[in-house]
Amino acid sequence: MSFLPLVRIWIWASVLASVAGWLLSALGQLNRVGYGIFITAAVIGLWLGRYTLNLMPPSSLLNWGKVQARFRRWLPACFVGLAFLVFLGGALYPATTHTAMTYRTPRVLHWLAEGHWHWIHTSNYRMNNRCCGLEWLSAPLLLFTGSDRGLFLINFVPFLLMPGLTFSVFTRLGVRARVAWYWMWLLPTGYNFLLQAGSLGNDTFPTVYALAAVDFGLRAWASRRPADLWYSLLAAALLTGAKASNLPLLLPWAILVLGLWQLTTRRPVVTFMAMLLAAAVSVLPTAALNVRYCGDWSGLVLEHAGMNMKNPVVGIWGNALLLLSNNFVPTFFPVAGWWNRSALSILPHALTAPMVANFEQGFIFLGEMPTEDWVGLGFGLSVLLAVALGASCFRAGSGSSQGCAGSRFVPDWLRWCVLGAPWLSLLAYCIKSGMVTPARLISPYYPLLLPALLVGARQADIVRRRWWRMMVGGVLLLALLVLVLTPGRPLWPAQTVLSKVLAWKPGQRSIARALAVYSVYDMRSDPLANVRALLPEGLSRVGFMGTADDIDMSLWRPFGQRRVEHVLLSDAPEQIRQRRLRYVVVGGLNLSENNTTLAAWQGRTGAELVATTTATILVSQGPQPWYVVRFPE
Repeated sequence: MSFLPLVRIWIWASVLASVAGWLLSALGQLNRVGYGIFITAAVIGLWLGRYTLNLMPPSSLLNWGKVQARFRRWLPACFVGLAFLVFLGGALYPATTHTAMTYRTPRVLHWLAEGHWHWIHTSNYRMNNRCCGLEWLSAPLLLFTGSDRGLFLINFVPFLLMPGLTFSVFTRLGVRARVAWYWMWLLPTGYNFLLQAGSLGNDTFPTVYALAAVDFGLRAWASRRPADLWYSLLAAALLTGAKASNLPLLLPWAILVLGLWQLTTRRPVVTFMAMLLAAAVSVLPTAALNVRYCGDWSGLVLEHAGMNMKNPVVGIWGNALLLLSNNFVPTFFPVAGWWNRSALSILPHALTAPMVANFEQGFIFLGEMPTEDWVGLGFGLSVLLAVALGASCFRAGSGSSQGCAGSRFVPDWLRWCVLGAPWLSLLAYCIKSGMVTPARLISPYYPLLLPALLVGARQADIVRRRWWRMMVGGVLLLALLVLVLTPGRPLWPAQTVLSKVLAWKPGQRSIARALAVYSVYDMRSDPLANVRALLPEGLSRVGFMGTADDIDMSLWRPFGQRRVEHVLLSDAPEQIRQRRLRYVVVGGLNLSENNTTLAAWQGRTGAELVATTTATILVSQGPQPWYVVRFPE
């Protein structure tokens, strides 16, 4: 299949990016020269080993006749249309993903400024204890382009690879080809995949690694080629190197490849090298650094209460409820504000009390419309899947998956183990995690959970029905609306239209709220631009003292010309001066959350107030004061 060379290329791009990041950091050469030498050596090595690694593309890779024939059909054509809109939004708008703006991109800027990975002096612990897969992919792009505008491609490319991998995995696990064909195009239209494909979120891009790990493992059973096993190993390692919450997904992969260990004896040297690369790109480097700097491989010791589940039983049913509510909430939910304020008081105490004691604060949150910060597959696909499963219970037909050509090389008992294992992985996640927005966090789980629900002849009968196709049309329409209306990358003149409507109908709270949301998102990529304007020209180093959710990205711009260093309230004046920080930007919210005032901090440090302004980071917080202070020489 023509998509496989692209998958192999993406796996190698991901592997080399992570290896380069760690290796160049160890050498203190995380710079353009270091990357230039590494990329040259890597390209030469891959070219010399192209036959062993099966990197030769087939002649059908650029067969435009097949491509045109495939995408003339309505469902693939709809996917292409949605993918174009995703690309358009990513190209037109800078990234506004909150996690990327608060710590993922800034931590890379810190590393590039220092010339290597380092434990950053900051109150934002997420800059230090989180996995680095996305960051190592973004580091060379930030370094060579000096911009974050192209970083969305790190999510967009895997999004394009999802359909082919989904079809291959589904059919090899026993899903009928007709059913797999529909779901290969439908699964990427989940709101989480659509929205993060044009952004800097790091929840959905590892999905391709999860699919590739299983796909190459299944292919190895058929081909008996060590190269397929190597790619499966590398993809599994990349999956954990992207997010530690993906670790339970190693279970179905391990079950699948355990019986292939004989293949490792055919090319033991190359297999050993693949294992070394896998270790380097996995969660292991981050785990080792967490042990060194905070004494806990997972870094949970630094996290706030609720991240690590205390009661496993509550974790199971609590996460199940959250997954259902997050995925089945209507696409547009105008009473979300009321729900978020009132849910804990109107729901039974026997239900809410254990969850309050075990989950992060805000676990009850639902949004007015899907955004990449919280949404999972979403209402459309969730309802479609539920209806398909319900209909299959009343359909005549065998549940057997015999006759699926893609599954004939894998023993039936093993295939059923692989089908069931992702559900055990999800159970392990629920037992361990008390994090909010689980529907977003388990994005890589979805493609491996679905095959167990879709096997058998009954689903093949359902997808032939007219009502099914009408529901698919409704799912695609909702996906289109989500893409067009998303506050981070609206594909309509949102502020212009809403301003005119508000002028025509003043006092409309819902319109005013919508306008405020779109306005804040419009500035979210550079929320402290007015603060940056208060700094002296040519300033090469500036301090930043804010909350863990405050965004320092504005002070780094333009990238490569200024260095931002974080200042803690507990830092002594001598420490600040030793770091050659003459100017420090201070967030008023950080001061109030720590029960102090600017005057009190100035009295302790001797800083002089230069300017005051306001800026909005989050709509829920509203405008907050920001100060620029100077330390006398």
